[in-house]
Amino acid sequence: MDPVTLTSARLLLRTVGAHDTDAVYDAAQDPDIQRWTTIPSPYLREHAAGFTEQMVPDGWADGSMFTFGVFLPFGGELAGMLGITMRSLGVGEIGFWTTKEHRGNGYISEAVLTASRWAFTRLAIDRVEWRAEVGNAGSRAVAERTGFTIEGTLRSAINNKGVRRDCWVGSLLPSDLGLPSAAPYLPARHRD
Repeated sequence: MDPVTLTSARLLLRTVGAHDTDAVYDAAQDPDIQRWTTIPSPYLREHAAGFTEQMVPDGWADGSMFTFGVFLPFGGELAGMLGITMRSLGVGEIGFWTTKEHRGNGYISEAVLTASRWAFTRLAIDRVEWRAEVGNAGSRAVAERTGFTIEGTLRSAINNKGVRRDCWVGSLLPSDLGLPSAAPYLPARHRD
């Protein structure tokens, strides 16, 4: 699939390339991004170049991962990154980070909703799954603010830099955003 560009009220979501390597490298020096994501630590310029020049284009080309840089439209400043990785038929896992100077502005929440709507309507995804290491309160706040249902804690479900860690898991369905599903969905009956 060719990369697409998405817009929202305050943001431009576009693929990143070699011209964004320095911005990605600089942002990823933030200790919080290195702590709570699975990017390498220390994060070297070679990691940023491999990400922007190979990993991102390859993911779009083979349909395995759809990565967007989250940019402010005026000035083109990088505010964060967001990716949807295909996990199984109809299921994509969303991941994101925000640059330190842009936290607390609601940019990533806006980007998550924009990318999720796109995934539901253009990729025939019926479930966007969110996972974050237990304790990553910022990521959980974004998930809750954007309508994800927090489904629980998975033990030893994330490998972060060689250490197995527990993670929270949540989901967003097309119906949560008032959209139709690509496939029928029959929720389980709740027994009291």
